[in-house]
Amino acid sequence: MMKKILNSIKKDWFIIAVLVVTFIVSIYFYASLPSQVPIHWNIKGQVDGYSGRFFGAFGIPLMNLFFYFFFILLPYLDPKKANYAKFSSAYKLIRNTFHIFFAGIQAIVLLVALGHHVNVSMFIGLGTSLLFVVIGNVMGKFKHNYFVGIKTPWTLANEEVWAKTHRMAAPLWVVGGIISAIFAILGGESFFTALIIIVSVISIIPIIYSYIIFKKINKI
Repeated sequence: MMKKILNSIKKDWFIIAVLVVTFIVSIYFYASLPSQVPIHWNIKGQVDGYSGRFFGAFGIPLMNLFFYFFFILLPYLDPKKANYAKFSSAYKLIRNTFHIFFAGIQAIVLLVALGHHVNVSMFIGLGTSLLFVVIGNVMGKFKHNYFVGIKTPWTLANEEVWAKTHRMAAPLWVVGGIISAIFAILGGESFFTALIIIVSVISIIPIIYSYIIFKKINKI
């Protein structure tokens, strides 16, 4: 297993480059950061949470590094690990997008801490929307597994239900991401209301659909 993990790491030059750059940037600006670094904003875009300089500089890069190894190990922990090879390109695209998203958050934290004006709500909203769109675009390629995708008792119990549910949910996630991006650009507190509704819709509908398809296939 260790040899396979090392081979996977060798192929992840893009992600590793992103991780290295985030640490280099944090090291470069570390001395210029204030003792209290903004790390959380409320729905109005106002800072409502601070951390010390070290966590402000390196907290997100360290979390990003942790998730890198977590995503590398995930397929080997899955009883359905053989199926990951069947959607490896989709899995890698999601990993790349996730790490870029985290790097973007780190850039926002540093820019705000250094005194620059940043529309935090809009940029994080656009980043979240991008994740929805990317996941939706590749969701139909997900093969049966226990960690990645829409996991309900019915999708996990039946591979046909799994496939049909993910094909149905894929465009739903893409549309949800596009609508979310529009609200993020428009700004205001309405974005967070829209985001809650969007997340609820793209989560609940596939759950209900998977149950209906399961009953139909098994004629329960």
